[in-house]
Amino acid sequence: MRAATDSVRMDIERLQPPVQPEPVVELPASLRILTINMHKGFGFLNRGFVLHELREAVRASGADVVFLQEVLGAHRRHASRYANWPDQPQYEFLADSMWPQFAYGRNAVYPQGDHGNALLSKYPILQHGNIDVSVGRHERRGLLHCALTLPGAGIVVHAICVHLGLRERQRRSQIGSLIDYVATSVPLDAPVIVAGDFNDWRGRIGDTLDEVGLREVFAARERSPARTFPARWPLLRLDRIYVRGLHIEEAAVLDTRPWSHLSDHVPLVAQVRL
Repeated sequence: MRAATDSVRMDIERLQPPVQPEPVVELPASLRILTINMHKGFGFLNRGFVLHELREAVRASGADVVFLQEVLGAHRRHASRYANWPDQPQYEFLADSMWPQFAYGRNAVYPQGDHGNALLSKYPILQHGNIDVSVGRHERRGLLHCALTLPGAGIVVHAICVHLGLRERQRRSQIGSLIDYVATSVPLDAPVIVAGDFNDWRGRIGDTLDEVGLREVFAARERSPARTFPARWPLLRLDRIYVRGLHIEEAAVLDTRPWSHLSDHVPLVAQVRL
């Protein structure tokens, strides 16, 4: 009787599927970040529609996360004027198959269309929102905030794409709004990337973002932000990449061809790790 019971037990054990080990998913060793004011897809001094060439250059950069400013969601007049104007919004055209995740923050709306900030990501965007920081009625500005999840330990990186106003009074107010937003809406222990066109040509922002633990990658390595404008002869330090909770491995200005004729700004790239 016991032998039969043992036989039945062995048969049951044979029928049970083997326990599969949990797959091991490694965190990315580092993140490559690129930011560029893309001038609505037009080259330096508006010399030609260069969106197709810009897409190839951004692809070749190997960026994991791309921060874009002055992105057209739509423009009916341009669409009728240029034969190679894409059918989809510019941010979708740039994302293509390289960045499966993207978000758009529409800021300015006018009869022909709209433009704003966008973010392209190789990692899932859990949620995103566009925070209105406009000062006055004539310059519509926003902070595009995306929460990105990295594979492995469920780490969330907060990415905020910025394009501040042309007037210093506007920028002071918008920097205050950015500081308040990070302090109240982003967990204190979360990694953060803030990048974009700060229009701070007089260098008045300085270390103000230290208040929420953000440090500018070029200032951290070379004592001052990088020169990015105008693209052919960069003199003004308009574009920035700030990070918190991330180690800076590399930072570079992409100021040679093809970048020098793809916009009126040249892009910044940084490599960071958790």
